Amino acid sequence: MPNALPMERKCIVVEGPVIVGAGPSGLATAACLKKKNIPSLILERANCIASLWKLKTYDRLHLHIPKDFCQLPHMPFPENYPTYPNREQFISYLENYVDVFGLEPRFNETVVRAEFDEKCEVWRLVSVGEADDGECVETEYVSKWLVVATGENAEEIVPSFEGMDNFNGPIYHTSAYKNGYLFREKKVLVVGSGNSGMEVCLDLANYNAKPSLVVRDSVHILPREMLGRSTFEVSMFLLKWFPLRLVDFFMLLISYFILGDTSKLGIPRPKVGPLELKMKTGKTPTLDVGTLDKIREGKIKVVQGIKKFAYHSVEFVDGMVETFDAIILATGFKSNVPSWLKGTNFFSNQDGFPIEQFPNGWKGKDGLYVVGFTKRGLLGASMNAIGSADDIHLHWKNTDDDEDKKLA
Repeated sequence: MPNALPMERKCIVVEGPVIVGAGPSGLATAACLKKKNIPSLILERANCIASLWKLKTYDRLHLHIPKDFCQLPHMPFPENYPTYPNREQFISYLENYVDVFGLEPRFNETVVRAEFDEKCEVWRLVSVGEADDGECVETEYVSKWLVVATGENAEEIVPSFEGMDNFNGPIYHTSAYKNGYLFREKKVLVVGSGNSGMEVCLDLANYNAKPSLVVRDSVHILPREMLGRSTFEVSMFLLKWFPLRLVDFFMLLISYFILGDTSKLGIPRPKVGPLELKMKTGKTPTLDVGTLDKIREGKIKVVQGIKKFAYHSVEFVDGMVETFDAIILATGFKSNVPSWLKGTNFFSNQDGFPIEQFPNGWKGKDGLYVVGFTKRGLLGASMNAIGSADDIHLHWKNTDDDEDKKLA
């Protein structure tokens, strides 16, 4: 067998920062830099911007908090957009954002390694892409600044259960789920009781499927709105005036009057309040958009944790065994930064998040910046993008001043 031809290699020196990721975090950072006349290069492994939203989200998805808290820097949502834009509207907003700021990501560029060269004081990124002729090309990018913007949801989390490989029906992650049309009249087990799991169950019920929701742990479910305002907005306002635990008590009290006792539906609440739990663990409360009503109507069944799979059935920890036609894993996503960012202890190898908690964790040493890992959604990403661009601008100005002094 002949030896394979060596992969084509090239090296590119980048004048400004290299941004890894063309999701909302990367686009926001590039736009903030452009407002300061600082060029940047965005590398994206997919063939489009916002690949999570475009390729891995279900049809009925809407923003869970109002648009005013989700807009990217320097460009609000259109006034005619609803309070909670849907998937298509948010994607259109991001595409317009790219056009307005003239951003040009390089697609199909997968960064496989990034490391700081202490001798030359630059970041070296190795990316594998595809040339026009279909051949693989390995490119080394060299820059003084690296912006990690791959996000909290870079890779699917796929749990392993005993006997899972023996299950006869299809098993999907929510990243492959679009709507419930294919599951009409079928018994579907949805694993995961976060926002995605609750919404997928609701969608399945609306398509006359027969969904069951796995609730393994306790979970806080809050109404999307209370007192005529979004729950997020109310909580942010109260936190300005009252201590965290008092706000949690108020939120749970109002939730009880609106939603009732969720433990009677098989969904117990954690002992720690929703905001305190979010601060400590990053676990986001689930916002109800109609799923609880379907549970009360008997159109969605709540089941306990999974013990093991069989050929056409699932056994739960309480001993109940039930047959299912399909399984949908609403088990979330994870960061992949430790797999490609080397030589730094800034990120945890366990969860791929910065070790420093919010509001820190956005700036490392040697020109390293991190955008979109705050566990605070698009608002946190925008804050990181603005802060990173401002800090890079300071170094950029100092570099220009040094060059002017040399020429004087």
